[in-house]
Amino acid sequence: MSGDQAPLLLYSGPLSMFGAKVQIAMHEKGLDFELVMVPFDMDRLYQPRHPEVARINPKQQVPVLVHGELELFDSTQIFEYLEELQAAPPLWPAGLADKARARLLEHLSDEVYFPPVIRLMGLQDQLQQAPAIAACETCAGYYRRMEEQLAGRDWLAGPYSFADIAFYMAQLFGARMGAPMGQATPRLLAWRDRMSARPAVRQVAAAMGRYLLSVGRPLPPFLAALVDNHAP
Repeated sequence: MSGDQAPLLLYSGPLSMFGAKVQIAMHEKGLDFELVMVPFDMDRLYQPRHPEVARINPKQQVPVLVHGELELFDSTQIFEYLEELQAAPPLWPAGLADKARARLLEHLSDEVYFPPVIRLMGLQDQLQQAPAIAACETCAGYYRRMEEQLAGRDWLAGPYSFADIAFYMAQLFGARMGAPMGQATPRLLAWRDRMSARPAVRQVAAAMGRYLLSVGRPLPPFLAALVDNHAP
């Protein structure tokens, strides 16, 4: 079987933001794939590591994509492969400059927006203290930047793209950790509603919401509504 005809196998986790990004992209492209949810526990997290994930990714993290003899890790690298594997529907804009801007937005979501969210994960019992307040203020500043980005458009980079997928999933975690979007960014709230209405997004985000409920974790209102309106 040639590489492009081999089955696609995706290793992810029930609370992997980066794995969820890849899942959404694969559903958007209508790709047939097998999803392996690696063992996860709220106390031990991903320990012990899944042996295939540990073998393929030196960081021992999901997502990992296996396609025939090809083994990939890192959500952005997997994005790029998926776009080459199946061009339609495109999830990067056409045109060199527009594509570069979209890639930059995806990078900013991962490397600028998400780090203060990660800091908040360790400050859940200290949300009224200065470090958590500073992290929330950093997130709020990013929301204002994305609000400006949406002026006159429905999606962050012009057409719907990986940039939208990346920020939606990152902000889902931001909302969970105490950095929600609010009425100061109405365009961004409307954008999130458009994202939540997409079948691929609903499928993946609702599954994550159901997992959170199963382990007794609260959901931000927009995710709770999505779970309520999407049967397993």
